[in-house]
Amino acid sequence: MRGPFLIGLAAVVAIAIGSVVGALIVSDNERDAFNRQQEEEALRSAHQAESVAALSVGQLASAVAFFQVEQERLTKREFEVVADSLLHSGALAATAFVQSVPRPERAAFERDHGFPILERTGLGDLRRAGPRRQYFPVAYGKTASGVRPPLGYDVGGDPARAHFLRRARDAGTPMATPVLRLPIGGYGINVFQPVYRDRAPTATVAERRRALIGFAAGSFRVPALAKVATEVLPANVEVALLERGRPVIGPNISSGDAVRIPVQIADRSWLLVVHDPNRPGVALPVLMAVFGISLAALLAALVLVWSRNERMRELQRQASQDPLTRLKNRRRFEEDLRTELARSRREETTGALLTLDLDNFKRVNDTLGHPVGDLVIEEIAGVLAGRTRETDVLARVGGDEFAIVLPRIERAEEAQRIGETIATAIREHVPQPDGVPAITVSIGIAMFGVGTNAGFDSILSAADAAMYAAKAAGRDRVLLAGEVVAEAEDPAG
Repeated sequence: MRGPFLIGLAAVVAIAIGSVVGALIVSDNERDAFNRQQEEEALRSAHQAESVAALSVGQLASAVAFFQVEQERLTKREFEVVADSLLHSGALAATAFVQSVPRPERAAFERDHGFPILERTGLGDLRRAGPRRQYFPVAYGKTASGVRPPLGYDVGGDPARAHFLRRARDAGTPMATPVLRLPIGGYGINVFQPVYRDRAPTATVAERRRALIGFAAGSFRVPALAKVATEVLPANVEVALLERGRPVIGPNISSGDAVRIPVQIADRSWLLVVHDPNRPGVALPVLMAVFGISLAALLAALVLVWSRNERMRELQRQASQDPLTRLKNRRRFEEDLRTELARSRREETTGALLTLDLDNFKRVNDTLGHPVGDLVIEEIAGVLAGRTRETDVLARVGGDEFAIVLPRIERAEEAQRIGETIATAIREHVPQPDGVPAITVSIGIAMFGVGTNAGFDSILSAADAAMYAAKAAGRDRVLLAGEVVAEAEDPAG
């Protein structure tokens, strides 16, 4: 996914180096080109800083789409997937999901997340937040440096940030703060991107307030932005970043021939001041660099559109796929099972749910180790994939547990025959790692659709009960829900 982006970056570097080499060949530069050269240096620096910042702000917008889909179901693991993408491919020093918590829901938030909602005192210490109508605590957070994020910190109670948080909520667009002290250390800029409920109306301020879930937040460190801005400039050029007329980084440049260029991050502008003391001799390098940056900007725009779509597809895949077997995970399986149950009721068809549990698999992990156990799980997943149809739903729902949904199965006998075929294939499979004993499986089957009134939970329970009955009857069996067999041994494993 990052290949095209890296290729584009390499092209930018190659064009810049080529520009400098070409400029060194030219020995006679016009002295009166200084002003234009200095302005192009400033533009180049500003565009570099803006491009990197815009990439990260754009990534926050991509993360918002994921948070909208997840809403209250967002977990720490799912946030970490999004956070890794944001921190590893942009300029963000930290990112967080700031949740909107009405006062009646405060206790539930603190219970579910395991930490209190905190606010900062006048002395700078943290304490439990006082009673207010609305809280905006940091529900999940991650930093690029590994510094612990301020989980539970009520951003809405912070006077330095609350105004921009509420502006973002009401405007529906990302808002940037002035340079201020970051909770993760150092000084920088916070950007807040509002997250609204999926498909909720957001045409008016009142609708946006009602639909607010929280904010995708990002932190830029000022030194990092300054480094991005200055790394494309000659070493002796003076650079300063001004906010409200005061330098937040760099010297106080008073030279009248310095160039001032606005730098936009989200909704806020800073002033980049560039002063080159070497008046003559650098006009052509600037022109060549501008040409290269123009080409790079066009390439970057194309790569950004492609990579953003790829990131979203990758996030969706990771959220629904088991990382070891690449089968569907439990969450996706439950969604697909609900879909099949609804379809069977609507179309008046029948289907079957098979739950599978490998017999005595714990002994493999205990005696040969988890790496060998993972290899066996991958092999069994391949066997199952080879015995199912494209229309079937195949998922890994636990350590050594699998589930299969068979839509449009007319009779229980047909489902049992398929289960027996799968059991035979696993029984006859010879694991590749040396020393692994033969693997068998216990399978429980529950029918759904026409002739049954069972819902989602009861179907799952019936299939699980049949599977455990198969284990109790001696393992390596296939049982329909409701079949009675004599217990042979402890079904554990």
